[in-house]
Amino acid sequence: MDIFFIEFRDPLFSIIIFFTIIFVITFFSYWWGRYKKREDSRQLSKFLQQFHTLPTHDELKVLISDGNLSQKSWLLLANAYYKNGDYEKSIEIYNEILKLDNKNATRETMFLLGKTYFKAGFLERSKQVFLEILKKNPRTPEALHYLLLVYEYMKDYKSALEVLEPLDELKEDVALESAYIHALDCLESQTLSKAEKVQKLLEIYKTSHHLALLVFDYIFKVDPQLAWENIDSSKSDLLSELFWRCDSKDLNLDIITNNGYLRELYTARGDVKLVRDSRIFELDVLIKLEGKSSATLSFAYVCDNCKGTYPFAFHRCSTCHAIDTARVEYSLSKDYGKEFSEENNSFQ
Repeated sequence: MDIFFIEFRDPLFSIIIFFTIIFVITFFSYWWGRYKKREDSRQLSKFLQQFHTLPTHDELKVLISDGNLSQKSWLLLANAYYKNGDYEKSIEIYNEILKLDNKNATRETMFLLGKTYFKAGFLERSKQVFLEILKKNPRTPEALHYLLLVYEYMKDYKSALEVLEPLDELKEDVALESAYIHALDCLESQTLSKAEKVQKLLEIYKTSHHLALLVFDYIFKVDPQLAWENIDSSKSDLLSELFWRCDSKDLNLDIITNNGYLRELYTARGDVKLVRDSRIFELDVLIKLEGKSSATLSFAYVCDNCKGTYPFAFHRCSTCHAIDTARVEYSLSKDYGKEFSEENNSFQ
């Protein structure tokens, strides 16, 4: 028997068997790994397929009424839809939660519903929700503030001013809100003349010492000289864009000469040569260029309350709804108007 199997004692044969076993194990391991990877991928795709479409209204109704998830979980889901901009689904969830008639969370859910309607632009529905909240819970300042915003966006300034009365009774500081609504009401008035609007806006500004951007933006368009006469030098930085876009023929050189910031600004623009440099980098660059390039000044506005940045002036921040919190920021940009003018001259 040993003689029959003597060839298995050959070391070379053992090495061949050893590597054959390794090859077989490696081969099956490789293909088993590929199979598992493909199977896992298929299972994952099948799982994710459930989320390719949002639940329908009927599905939401069934899911919420079943009570498998807590009301707090549904509120979190609605808030997630809200933050992602899917206001329709958020509204559906809030409406279905309200149908459960949970009195402990009704006011909170209604407030979130009204807020979502407002964000989605359904102002009339938002108004009705907040009015319903205030009907049952009149001392709800959050609802009053949002109702004030709704009336403002609807340009119903009379109703907005009426909302300020209960807020004042609740010891809320409404002085700035009142000045702002009165200013908007003045600007939208169809009975006041331009001169009357200017005088009323100046009265609002001198009383409140706020809303300079709103007030002087209108006055510079209507009566630039009157705007210069009533300008507040402490607001020069904030009004930079108005000064920058003011027509050369409307400049008040006496006021410009006596104001350090305006001397720098209009030297940078090329209207005067009153300074050689500026504390502001962008103005300093334009002063040094002396109008030899097609560079100009651009403006952006930052909300000091929420730090949101906007490419245009604002009076109430669209994110946090704070009033008169704009802060101007400068940047250099290409002056396409000047470049176009130079090109036209080259063809003449």
